[in-house]
Amino acid sequence: MVTTDPNARYRYAQAPLRVYWEITRACDLTCLHCRAEAQPLADPEELSTAEGFALIDQVSRFGPTPPRLVLTGGDPLKREDLFELIAYAGARGMGVSVAPSATPMLTAEALRRLKDAGVEAISLSLDAADAQAHDAIRGVPGTFARTCDAARVAAAVKLPFQVNTLVCARTVDQLPALLDLVQALGAPRWSLFFLVSVGRGELLEPISAERAEEVLQWLAARRSQAMARGLVITTTEAPQLRRVIEQGARSHPLPAPGRHPAVAHGAGIRDGNGVLFISHRGDICPSGFLELAAGNVRRDDLTAVYREAPLFTALRDPDAFGGRCGVCVFRWPCGGSRARAYAATGDILGEDPLCAWQPEAMPAGR
Repeated sequence: MVTTDPNARYRYAQAPLRVYWEITRACDLTCLHCRAEAQPLADPEELSTAEGFALIDQVSRFGPTPPRLVLTGGDPLKREDLFELIAYAGARGMGVSVAPSATPMLTAEALRRLKDAGVEAISLSLDAADAQAHDAIRGVPGTFARTCDAARVAAAVKLPFQVNTLVCARTVDQLPALLDLVQALGAPRWSLFFLVSVGRGELLEPISAERAEEVLQWLAARRSQAMARGLVITTTEAPQLRRVIEQGARSHPLPAPGRHPAVAHGAGIRDGNGVLFISHRGDICPSGFLELAAGNVRRDDLTAVYREAPLFTALRDPDAFGGRCGVCVFRWPCGGSRARAYAATGDILGEDPLCAWQPEAMPAGR
């Protein structure tokens, strides 16, 4: 079907690109920023294996090309049925990624099993470029060394891995050294998670909007060189990187009349728009950082909730966003972090306080 909607490329109204399923909240780390406030033991109310199979069946109904399924936690390795779930999803044509924690369970054998099971990628976390600083954030000595060892094993067995890095006042000065480390480890992807003050993360200090702008400019300036070395740099809960990239590609920050900003990597994807999160108890949410339930897979149809629930449809309409986000010319490819807007203001449609851009300075008729 032909559409005349100029923002169609930023819409994910029918299906998300990625479904994150928090298969457990059990984890042996005590990370300072854990949004899930994970504990060593599993919640007895987490979805059972049979309910997990039913959830995977629901995800497969989004269309002929189902979303990527990301199994996260807590620590997915704490689920005894992890490999059953991976096999079940793979049999339904679903790409699967896993986000394990860097505990003694993350052995070379476990990484090889993940590769052999058909897992397409894993994520590993590095919040500092030295052991003392990283381990202090993760709450367990030896986590830094174990993460680096896991990265080397993953590279050796050809299991692609993404390195996740928390960006907050405590970690921001580590980013240049971390970039060097991530490249040295051979990671294909580096994702910077800009702190959203939820869960245990409420105790950490976020960076200012001005500092965030500096970091985004720094990342944008290094993307091309990093890509030439096989590293893709992305952000989580900081979609403003798309605006910075677009502005850097032009001699002035405004698109020409009748044009919309060029599509940067991941343009349009944000909480509830291209992203869907299922909690360990089956709640259907826009993201793990915006854990507002619009339904539950134990009683509701997943596709119907994603496509029709007022919470999700509101998140997919940036023209209705408030504050600077709602009037910004980059609202469709960016739209700000809805999770951070909610954490800061209680309004999922409010403006993202991390952004330093002032769209009101733009001339009329943008």
